[in-house]
Order: sequence, then C-alpha cells, then structure tokens
Amino acid sequence: MSSVTRDIIFDTETTGLENKADRVIEIGGVELINNFPSGKTIHIYINPGDRKVHPDALAVHGITDEFLKDKPSFGDVAQEIIEFFEGARWIAHNATFDMGFINAEFARLGLPPVPNEQVVDTLAMARRKHPMGPNSLDALCRRYGIDNGHRTKHGALLDSELLAEVYIEMTGGRQAALGLGSSQDDDAVEDADDVSVSSTGRPRLLAARLTDEEVSAHAAMVASMKGKALWQKYGSGE
Repeated sequence: MSSVTRDIIFDTETTGLENKADRVIEIGGVELINNFPSGKTIHIYINPGDRKVHPDALAVHGITDEFLKDKPSFGDVAQEIIEFFEGARWIAHNATFDMGFINAEFARLGLPPVPNEQVVDTLAMARRKHPMGPNSLDALCRRYGIDNGHRTKHGALLDSELLAEVYIEMTGGRQAALGLGSSQDDDAVEDADDVSVSSTGRPRLLAARLTDEEVSAHAAMVASMKGKALWQKYGSGE
C-alpha cells in the first residue's frame, strides 16, 4: 500500500517586511493529499495588536487596521494553525519570508519553530525548473495556463489556491496526482523534498539512454578515425 503524503500550500500577509517587529495578519492554506486537493482549507485574519499596517504593505494586500480591530490575536489562533498543519509539510512561495514570520510568532508564544525539513520552497523549485524565469506566482500562473485574472490584490487564501495549482503542475500535473503519471513525475515530486534548492549540480545522475550495441558502434566509429576524433583527445586527459 502506498504511503499518504499530506501537504499544506499556504501564504501569509503581514503588517510589513520585518518579522522581528511586524506581525502576521492573515494566513491561508490549502490541503493536498497525495498531491491532490482534499477540499480542506484554513483562512484566518489576525489582529496584530499595537503594530500598524505599513502603507506599502497595505498597497499590496489592502488589509486595513480598522478591518483587523475585532480579529483574534495570533495567540488565540495558534493552536488552530498548529492542528491544521500537524503532520504535513509547509509549502510556500519564498518560504523563507513566510516561515520567518510564522516562527517569530511562535517564538513570542514560547512555541518551538517549524523544522526546516518540514518546509518546501516553491520559489526555489521554480528557479531550478525554470532557471531563466520569471518565477513570481503571477508568472508561473501564466506559464502553466492557470487563470489568475481575479487576483487584483494579494490574499492569503487566494494565493494559496493559485500556488496549489502551480505546485501540482510543477510536480507532474493532475495525472501524477491521480497516479497516472510516469517515473519522471515521481522525480518531480521528489524535488519538493528540498527546502532550498542549489542552482548547481543534479541530485542524481540521469540514467543511461544508449544500448550496448550503440556504445559498441560508436567505439568502432571512433577507432576508424585513427586518433583524429577531437573528443578522443580530451577523453584521454591530454
């Protein structure tokens, strides 16, 4: 029996850019089971206390101080967040930013941080898969034909839903999610195990694609050139 993989594709909105001082004001998440949406989501607005929303952040997400006045504090909803994410990987676009804020909020409550091995950064995945970019969420939606026309401002749940579609496509698409994909799809899913992805080198060598007969034929051709093959010189280390 195959194992069950549970992921939460999530996003946060914040009062600003500095996680030591700014606060999380919205979190949204979408559950994937074996790379397929389960229908379960989380979406919470959070009162940041005395911290005001920076004008630059307001321009991005449109969440006002007035709107947040009657919302619960992070401490009030921390257990709900922990329970929703329990046993799952935390998957976000530019996860370093989001996890910096989540772990700062946990630290204020005396809670342990989320371990790095439980976090997947889809931005790092996209940069490895599409090294020429661009790799913003909007750019990836265009690349994979995902409709994001209703995204006029950032919103944690909407962005999570869009990112879930992008993530599924980056890791093999709907066929892989339904178990209809190839071994190449399995390799794509394994790429998600990296929290930060190096831009150099492969995690594994590609399997040889030449038959023994083709290798022998090539060797015979090189031999017939009597040392004039340029790659023979470099292969010998001269």
